Formats: sequence, C-alpha cells, structure tokens
Amino acid sequence: IPSSSRVLMLLGQLERLNGEAVVTDAEAVRQVTGKILHLIQTQEKTRKEIMTKGSSGMEVILSSLENTRDLQTILNILCILNELLTVGGGRRVGVFVSKGGTAILLQLLVQSGKEASPSEELMLQLHSLLAKVGPKDRKFGIKARLNGALNVTVNLLKQNLQNHKLLLPCLQVLRVYSSNSVNAVSLGKSGVVELMFKVIGPYSKKNTTLLKTYDFLGVSFTLSFLLRSSEMNARRAVDRAHVPALLAIYQDWHRNDTRHRHMLIRKSILGCMKNITNIKLGRKALIDADGMKVLYNTSTECLPVRTLDPLVNTSSLIMRKCFPKNRLPLPTIKSVFHHPLPHVPASGPVAQLYSQAPGVDDVVDESDDNEDTEVDTENDTENEEDEKDHKAQNDDIETDINKLRPRQVLARPFEELRVYERFFREFSEDFQDYEFQSLKSTSPSSPDAPKPQRSIVIPTARTTARPLADPRNKPPKPNKGEPPHSPVDLDGISISKAPESKLELELVQGLSQLLLDGSESVNGGCGGEGPQEECGEQAVLEVPDTAALLPLHDPDLYLEMAKETRSVPGYTEVAYPDYFGHVAPNFREHILERVYGVQRTKIFQDIERLIHPADVLDKVVYDLDLQSCPVIDDGECLKFNSQFESGNLRKAIQVRKFEYDLVLNSDINSNHYHQWFYFEVSSMRVGVPYRFNIINCEKSNSQFNYGMQVLMYSVQDAISGSPRWVRTGFDICYYKNHFSRSSISAGGQKGKSYYSMTFTVTFQHKDDVCYFAYHYPYTYSTLKMHLQKLRDLSTPQIYYRQEQLCETLGGNSCPLLTITAMPESTGNDHICQFRNRPVVFLSARVHPGETNASWVMKGTLEFLMSSSPLAQSLRESYIFKIVPMLNPDGVINGNHRCSLSGEDLNRQWLNPSPELHPTIYHTKSLLQYLSAIGRTPLVFCDYHGHSRKKNVFMYGCSVKETVWQTNVSASSSDLQEDLGYRTLPKLLSQLAPAFSLSSCSFVVERSKESTARVVVWKEIGVQRSYTMESTLCGCDQGKYKGLQIGTRELEEMGSQFCVALLRLRRLTSPLELRNHHPHLLDMESDLIDTRCNITCPTTYVMEEDEPAFLEDVDYSAESDEENDPEIDHAHLDPNSDPEFSRQDSLT
Repeated sequence: IPSSSRVLMLLGQLERLNGEAVVTDAEAVRQVTGKILHLIQTQEKTRKEIMTKGSSGMEVILSSLENTRDLQTILNILCILNELLTVGGGRRVGVFVSKGGTAILLQLLVQSGKEASPSEELMLQLHSLLAKVGPKDRKFGIKARLNGALNVTVNLLKQNLQNHKLLLPCLQVLRVYSSNSVNAVSLGKSGVVELMFKVIGPYSKKNTTLLKTYDFLGVSFTLSFLLRSSEMNARRAVDRAHVPALLAIYQDWHRNDTRHRHMLIRKSILGCMKNITNIKLGRKALIDADGMKVLYNTSTECLPVRTLDPLVNTSSLIMRKCFPKNRLPLPTIKSVFHHPLPHVPASGPVAQLYSQAPGVDDVVDESDDNEDTEVDTENDTENEEDEKDHKAQNDDIETDINKLRPRQVLARPFEELRVYERFFREFSEDFQDYEFQSLKSTSPSSPDAPKPQRSIVIPTARTTARPLADPRNKPPKPNKGEPPHSPVDLDGISISKAPESKLELELVQGLSQLLLDGSESVNGGCGGEGPQEECGEQAVLEVPDTAALLPLHDPDLYLEMAKETRSVPGYTEVAYPDYFGHVAPNFREHILERVYGVQRTKIFQDIERLIHPADVLDKVVYDLDLQSCPVIDDGECLKFNSQFESGNLRKAIQVRKFEYDLVLNSDINSNHYHQWFYFEVSSMRVGVPYRFNIINCEKSNSQFNYGMQVLMYSVQDAISGSPRWVRTGFDICYYKNHFSRSSISAGGQKGKSYYSMTFTVTFQHKDDVCYFAYHYPYTYSTLKMHLQKLRDLSTPQIYYRQEQLCETLGGNSCPLLTITAMPESTGNDHICQFRNRPVVFLSARVHPGETNASWVMKGTLEFLMSSSPLAQSLRESYIFKIVPMLNPDGVINGNHRCSLSGEDLNRQWLNPSPELHPTIYHTKSLLQYLSAIGRTPLVFCDYHGHSRKKNVFMYGCSVKETVWQTNVSASSSDLQEDLGYRTLPKLLSQLAPAFSLSSCSFVVERSKESTARVVVWKEIGVQRSYTMESTLCGCDQGKYKGLQIGTRELEEMGSQFCVALLRLRRLTSPLELRNHHPHLLDMESDLIDTRCNITCPTTYVMEEDEPAFLEDVDYSAESDEENDPEIDHAHLDPNSDPEFSRQDSLT
C-alpha cells in the first residue's frame, strides 16, 4: 500500500498486524483502528481513498474484523464501516458485499448472540450495518437463515421492546429478513407476528411521543412485510382475530389525530390490512368486521384534505380488493346470438366453446382468490403501463434468423391458383371494344338527378320500431290554426327531402332551421306527453338534402343497401345516424383533461352499493336474452335499443335513479371480446346527469383513462341542422370492478376481473333520441352505399371494377375493387404501360370494432376516384386491388374482433380455411396468384385501429431491426436487406400531421407470425408489407396535438397515404414517371416541400419544425391487446446505421 497519506499508512500497519500468525498486540490494533475511525469521521477524502478502485483498504478492514476478538477493536471497525457505507450510495455497499462482508457480519452476530449478555453497542452497530447491506445483497435472506442469525435478532427484539435505541435497527433487519418468503414463515412461527401486534396500540399521548412514533412505524412496517411475504402469516393474523383489532386501532387514530400529524402511522396500519386482505380469509374477515363501512366512512371524512390522499387511496384499494366478486348478471357469457358453423375447428377457443357440456355455468367464478396484485390506474401514465410488460414483450421477439428471413414459396399449385385469373382482367385487357374519344366526352351521372320524394319515420322516444320497408304514404297535415308547441315533439314526425328549389338557400344557412309544411302545430295540437294514436294526425318535417355536404351519402340508397344485408339476429331496424349520415363538426374536440380523483369517486359510489344495498334498484330495463320483449318500459327509466346493424348492447340495469349498468354482448361464437358498443337511448330528462357503466370490459387499461370520450348522436340536433357524431361525456374513467370472469370464459385462468368504463352525460333536449358509440360507426351497408356512389361518380378516365371476391359465412358479399387509369389509347405502348403498372394491395376492417380503419379507407377511395391531377397521376402509376372490408359479418352483427367463426381473422393468414375464413382464404389466394405470375405487389397495407396508443403509425417487417432488439449474434451477411421498407413511413411523416414516425416499429414478433403483415412479407415476398394503425383517441404530437381524432382527420389520413404512394413511385421509378407527367411531379413536390397552412381539410400541412416526439410504442399490440402484453422498443435509433441515413436522404 503506498504511504502517500496518513490513512493509507495506518491501513498498511493494520495489514502487517493482520499478517502475523498470532496477533499478540491487541492494543496496537485497537489504536490503529481508532486512528482510522477518527480520520474518517473528520476528513471526507480519507473515505474516498479507502474506497478508491484498486485499493485493498476494504479487504484489510474486513480481515481485521474477522480475526480480532477485542470488543473495542470490533466496535471501532463497525463504526468505520458504518461511516464508509453511510454515503456513496449503492456502489460502496456493492463493494462491501463482493468482498464477503455480509457473511462476516452475520458470523459476528451469531457469535455475539451466544454470549450471556452481549454488548448493546455492538448489537446496535451490527444491526445498523446489516440494515444497510441487506437490501443490496440478493442472497442476504438465505445467508442469514443458514448462519442462524434470524433467531439472534428475534431474541434481541423480544428483550428490548422498550429499548428505543435497539428496537428500530432490529426491526429494519427483520424487514430485510422477511423479504425472503421462507424466512417470513420461519419468523411467523417464532412468534414475531404476535409480538408486532402487541406493540401496535391505540392513540395515546404516550404513543405520540417522537420515540414512540418511530417505534410504532418500525413495528407496523415490519409487520406489513411479514404479512405480505407469507400467506401463512396472514392466516395466522386472521386466526388470532387481529383484523377487527387493526380496524379498531385505525378508527381510534383517525378519530384522535385531528391535526393529521400522524398520517404515516395511520397509513402503516392500513398497509397491514392491505397485506392481510391479499388472501381470501383476510378479505372475509374484514367484511365480517364491518371493515368496508369503517374504511368508507373514514375515507369520506379524509376526502376534503388533499394531504390525506395516501390514506384515501390505500383505503380505496383495500375496499376494491375486498368487494365480493360477483358473477355478471347473465345466464351465459356466450353471445346472445348463435350462428352454426360448417365445421368446428379441431382446437382453439371455438372448439372449447362447442365442447362444453350442456348446462355448464360459464358465468360463476369458482376460483379461490383473484389477482393478488391490484393496479391503481388513478395516476398511471401510458408510459408506465408500457414499462410494466416490457420484459414479457422482449420474450415475444422472434430470434431465429431462419424464421425471420422471407421465403417466397409457392405453397399451392399454380393450376389451383389459376381460377383467380378472372380477378385480374386488367393484365390481359386490350380495350379493342372501347371508344376512347366518346368515353372522354361522356360525363358522369349527375349527383343532382331528381329523386323521388318519400318520407320515413324518425326514431323517437315513443317509436319502438323502424321497419326497413319504405313508408311511402305521407300522413295528412294537421289542422291549421293550432298554436305551436315548443320544444318540438318528435312523436310521429316524418322526414322528407326539401324541394330542390330550397336546397341552395338551406345549405348556405348550414341546415340551421327546420322547414315545416305550413305553420301548423308540429304535433297536431296534441300534448307532448300523449300517445301517438290519440294525436290523430302527424306533422311532416322537411329536412334539407345534405348532398353537398355528404356527396357519398344517400338515405334512400342506404335503405336499399340495408335491406340486402344479412344479419344473424335478422335486424329490421335502421339506426338514425346511419340513415341520415354524419357531417364532421367544424370545431375542435380537445382531449379531455381528467379531473383529479374521478376514479376514486366512482369507486366509492360503487362501494356504496354494498354498504347501502337498500338504495340499489337493480331493475333490468333492457335484455336481449329476452328475445320476445327485450325492452322493459314503465315510464320511469331510460329506454335502450341495439337491434340494428353494428349495434351492441346486451343488457341495461337501472341501479340508481340516474345510473345504469350496461353489459356488452360477446362476439358471436365466442365468450369474450367486449369493447365495441353502439346503442340507442331515449325517454331521458333534460339537464340531469346520467351515469353509464359498461361493466364487462376486458382490457387492463384504456385511452378512456387518458382523455378519450365516447361519441353521441342526437336526433334533435340532426333535424335541427347538425347531423353529426360528437365527443361527449365527463367524469370518464376505466378501472377494475367487482365482477369476475369464470375460469371457462378466461381460458383456464382463475379469477380474471372485468373492468368498468364509466361516463356521465347530461342530455340537452326533451324527447330526444340519442345514440352512443365506442367510435364513429361505419356499417357494411354504409360501405355498399359508398361504393355505389363512387361507381356512379366514376369518369371515363378511371378504370374501376367491383367484383364479389367471395361470400361470407353469413351470406354477405365481400367486395373486391380494382382501380387504375384507363390507357390513353389502344396503342401497344399505352396498353403495355397499362398492364405493367405495379400493384398496390390494400385491405381494411378485419376487426369490426376498429371503425376508424373504414374511415381511413373511405379517404383513400375518395382520393383514388377523384378528378384531381394528383389522383390521375396516381392511377397512372399503379393498379390498386382493394378489399375494403375483410370481415363484413363481424361488422354487421356488432362484433368487436371476430367473424362468425368466433376467431380473429387476422390470426388465420398462415393457414386459412375456405369454409371458416373465406375472406382471408381468397384474399391470400389473390396475393399468391400475383406472386406466382411474377406480379408481387410493391406495397401491401392493412388498415387497423389502435385502442391504447395515440397518433397514426405503422408496423412493418425487418430482419435487421428485429435482431437488434435481441441478444442474438448475427453476421453482417445475415442482416443484409433493402431498407426500402422505411421509405413510405418516412414520406407519411412528412405529409400527414397525424402520423408519428417515432411510433412506428419494424420488429417481428412470434405472436404475429399469423397476421397479414408478417405472412405477406414472409410468404408472398412483399418487402413493404405494413399494418397502418390509427388511434381511436387522438394525437399528442404535430398539428393535431391535444385533439381527439375525427372522421375528417381519418379521411385526410387515407388521402395522404395516396400522396405518399405517388411520391414512393417517383422514388422507385423516377425516370419513367418524370417522362410520363413531369408537371404533375412538380405539383406534387410543391405540396410536400412548401409549408402551406391552409385550413382546408384536404390540404397537406407540413409541420417539419415540430420537435421530435419520442413515444413509448406498443410494438406487439397490432390491434391485439387482448392477448399480447405491451412492448416498448422506442429506444431503437435507426439513425445510428449509415444505411438508414442513406435511405432517408432519398426523402
């Protein structure tokens, strides 16, 4: 040891003394250690010199401690170690542990414990050191048990319950011991739990002295550790009737601590109760002791004092855990509706469902305990949610490079695929029969062509059925001279189109007034409360045609389409929003700022049901299980309805006068997937806040906790000139409730809890009819109507073909669209250019509940069919093959995720069944055919929606980026790949304000190997194979930051995807495109390169000066949050790779 300082010189002396065979001069060792202690206490730099990397000072000190038997020397060394380890953080403790310090301390403790009267100072120093070292030594509990140190500390504790100096260090060490479950059991058997309960006592002046307070806290925290670490200890506490005692002690402290000076003591008592109630016996004991009422009352009294929130939150958590788990108020978890399958799959959830014996109760929960851990989402953040499952998601990443590498293999014989040649007539079309000159002069059919006048019945509070058949007969007008009635009573009112002569004026006025036939009373002179039959006559309300605002919407055509739609329930009604359409509002809808404590308030209101059961009405007002009469109407409650296309509401229960529990229907042939809802409400009172609780949600968290609102459509507003869905509701939150799934419905998992999504709404109109939806509805009939209107608007320059790809299980058609530009002539060059355009394959709506995917697809289709120069250039660049709705049956029947087969179609791409998954089977066959004839698509994109993330982003596929996320070693040759898959997302980040490049991922997970994106990449060989995810909530970056997303933004995203494809075409084949239409390329470049801030919704706004937004991304979600944990790979930095930088420079 160099003698450059005094402390190092002393350490050298100590080392020489240790080296002697027999230490004869104990006094010398005592003096040297005393001098070292003095230097350490007075000079900070000496500590650093001893702990400097490379110094052997710690080994010398520990060696002296191990060899000496002199009490003073031992005390000196223990004090030295305490001084060294008090500062310097975990690094110094880590060095101490690595040098074997823990074992030396434990051996010294055991040796001292054998003495008749061990030194109090020695025990104090030892336990102080062990309390510091224990948490940093992962094997501390095992070492302590093997050395026999547990009993030494327990005996010392029993002898010094009144010795404040020794009590706290002993308690601290006991807490570290009990972090090991075996030790916790052993300590419980040694009577430590009973000992702790003897120390905890009621409020008194004696217990509130400073020393007593520290003792109390130490004991209660130690007890909490013991109860948490060992179920046996918790059972022992229940058996000894300690739960009522804890409640009485807590009440006493709550009553007497009026100035809230001892909140930590109160919280420590609650901590003990929280850990006892981790077991079923503990929960039962707390309920039997009237603990729910005690905690509820004390928490309610604490609510006005914000500093007492920790007490309220802990009490809330205990009450939620102890609330008896109830079965859902349903006869079965399975869907109300059933559709027979051609054959049942050999395995999987559907097979399990069909294999259940008759009479099996799949609702009741027979499990012993529910989840031991409770998640309090009151103050959770989205990023915290991601971090919780980060490790699990890394395990999902594919690490086998051979499995990752795309293999373009023809899995089916070409002769079998040849039948799909009929869907690709554009590859062989010669246009010899077309008259190009005459086609160019032909104008498309006019959207303003006269339409027959007709009227339909408005769905109102008293209209229980709206038949699909057209009620063409106009009711007679009311007698003249009757006084007007306000507000407008909708009973019996029929809608008719406004005369064409009035159309222009009404559109200018923005549909702001109602036009009546004459000035007669709207309701024929009858009082608003009277039944329709007694009124005798109906008024006719003329509503202006909104064709200029909704060019692709036609109510007459919608009815015709709806009549042809086949549903499992056999719907005979049409929802008003689908009939009349949706005009996007011209105002911004901000992400809702969450009110502090709203979740806690809602939970307390739920707990009141248990404490005051007499206040609960528990009246069923709507029940689809009662097929003969689902609506129960006694005039004192809201009326519900969901029996229309895409509707989903199974049951409504009135629990209080203005509060309703709602139960969603499972997907058909399934027993879960509860998320999508769409239902009608009527008979409401004006100005009254109604609370709605959807009680059988399954996901552990939701964007409803982070500012998302439900959507509402008011019929009164619609006929007043505002036919639109609007974000609504306040006091919105999402949390675990007291309903539990059975092991059957949870796939073998016991005790899975459901979650509640609760929101409150105040209605503005009397006799209104309102609709609520999870997201903007887009039905199958709406798609058919839109496609018909697009076909009618087609121009001679557009090659548009619509075919039936296949028929679904429910007997509905799955449309396939082909869109490109007509050739300029029948010349060989033009025909050759037409046939050889690269293919872009698009699909959407494989998951019915992701309606935003259809709105994005609508934007894409409208752009492709528009007459703009950019659209024409895009059509001349590609042949588009589009399947706009992959799951029509699921959409029609109100499913959230599955088709009628009861399976997630986006998990069937590896081996789809032509009988059970026809749309996937035939879509994959189209792609296989293209691959077989050498026309592999340039781009494949499947449009989806994402329920747990904000913004719009993409998932792609990359071998290199997947390997980067693992510890797999791979040669550079294994990681060679074209980086063109990154070009399209980069272009979208420049074009689309809602798009977030930092949220994109190109990692391939094992759980996604059967999805469209991965299968098309691996098997078909499409390098640019994507899933494009659109948020259901809103954006937290870019132009739309802080706003909830609407249909205008979604449609804009679809159109901007088209512009990005045009830019991509220029990058992939720049010479060909420049020679074709150079002026269009200049125009497109101007759109991208200039920062235009025009507010028109179709304008492409560049916000390149926005700061980069680094967001934690759910890489494994891909709209499959039900089965997959969340993942975070946001720390990937592609810019670190020169190849990425080179590729990005193209854009």
